Amino acid sequence: MFSLSQVKSVMKRTLLQFGFLGFCAVLAIAQNPLPDDKAARVDEIFAQFDKPASPGCALAVMKDGQIVYKRGYGMADLDHDIPIKPDTVFHVASVSKQFTALAILLLAKQGKLSLDDEVRKYIPALRDFGHKLTIRHLMHHTSGLRDQWTLLIFSGWRLSDDVVKDADILDLITRMKALNFPPGEQHLYSNTGYTLAAWIVKRVSGQSLREFCEAHIFKPLGMTSTFFRDDHAATVKRIAYGYRAAANETFRLSVPNYDAVGASGL
Repeated sequence: MFSLSQVKSVMKRTLLQFGFLGFCAVLAIAQNPLPDDKAARVDEIFAQFDKPASPGCALAVMKDGQIVYKRGYGMADLDHDIPIKPDTVFHVASVSKQFTALAILLLAKQGKLSLDDEVRKYIPALRDFGHKLTIRHLMHHTSGLRDQWTLLIFSGWRLSDDVVKDADILDLITRMKALNFPPGEQHLYSNTGYTLAAWIVKRVSGQSLREFCEAHIFKPLGMTSTFFRDDHAATVKRIAYGYRAAANETFRLSVPNYDAVGASGL
């Protein structure tokens, strides 16, 4: 069990890391139900964000699989003064990768692929780098593939301004002439690997990552508000917009503007 000071430190670092993008926190607290004094102590952690002019987060305190306290802090939409509530929907950024990995593992369990299959078996447009590059390498961040967001920036894309589609990323990846290192020799976090994993899910299952996860993960688990947003223009009920801190204690919108999923988009 974490101390209150440890929880506060972790939450502060998380909020700063994600630039007020928004996240759902799950804390292990011993009391069930949570007494008022303990709830007040939890609220103190997020007091700096619990303002009508600040983005924030949604929180659930759980014990033995049961929610004993839930609250929203700050605003989901600063333009329209909409507060965050326990059922507010967030873009969870790279937490998406865990569900992409689960989709791959489900297909492996069904015997439709092996983690040791070469990636080019499913994406033949990928260059032969002279080394065996497997699905396992993609999932473990040991592929050596250069990161898609860095490649896009170097190519002149303005992330959060220009719309990025699957085809744009695939074009860059297939023109990649070399890896950062031979697959399996080093660990280097790579969004590219999980975008490729999403394409593999689609080519093996015949369903988009959104469709596959909805049918095999989210619906069976009753996760009715969870999905991969593969269309940036689609409306999402109860969504919290992303923000970045700006001058004079103000905030600017920081909303993902891409249709590619797998590495992100959940």
